[in-house]
Amino acid sequence: MNSLLFCLNENLLEAGCDEAGRGCLAGPVVAAAVILSKPIAGLMDSKKLNEKQRLSLKIQIEKDALSYAVAAVSPRRIEEINILNASIEAMQMALSELKTQPEFILIDGNRFKTYENIPHTCVIKGDDKFQSIAAASILAKTYRDEIMHELHNKFPEYQWKQNKGYPTIAHRIAIEKHGACIHHRKTFQLLSNKP
Repeated sequence: MNSLLFCLNENLLEAGCDEAGRGCLAGPVVAAAVILSKPIAGLMDSKKLNEKQRLSLKIQIEKDALSYAVAAVSPRRIEEINILNASIEAMQMALSELKTQPEFILIDGNRFKTYENIPHTCVIKGDDKFQSIAAASILAKTYRDEIMHELHNKFPEYQWKQNKGYPTIAHRIAIEKHGACIHHRKTFQLLSNKP
């Protein structure tokens, strides 16, 4: 049995939104918006799933969703407007690409800016509570991972296929050794504080 709620408002067309890559040192922040037409078995926060499960659910979401969209905001834009605003911008870009306009928006987290005068609710740990947000978290994560795999082929020294741009020790060592590249977020602390 799926413990996540299907929706907050039964009589409204709801879109769930989430992002991936907010805490990364490199690559874009990617957001997804999903309007589900029916519950999907096995949906949960993407962080609780392995890669194989996420990819399997991605196919199911794309097949069964009433509408879905994914959008990315570049490292340069993140540097211009900061990661919080870039995450919100990515979510709003995804919402604007939906083929069906939602009547209500569920946002993962605690911050958002009103989009097209559509009412919204921010839900802390929403990807663990609502199916549409969980679905958005899976799409955002899988699409971002694909981007980082492609970037890894051009910049293998940073091992993005493994770390996806997150601040692992190996990633920081690679930055120290090779310097930052065009895909790094220069306003982030790329190197660890040394004693």
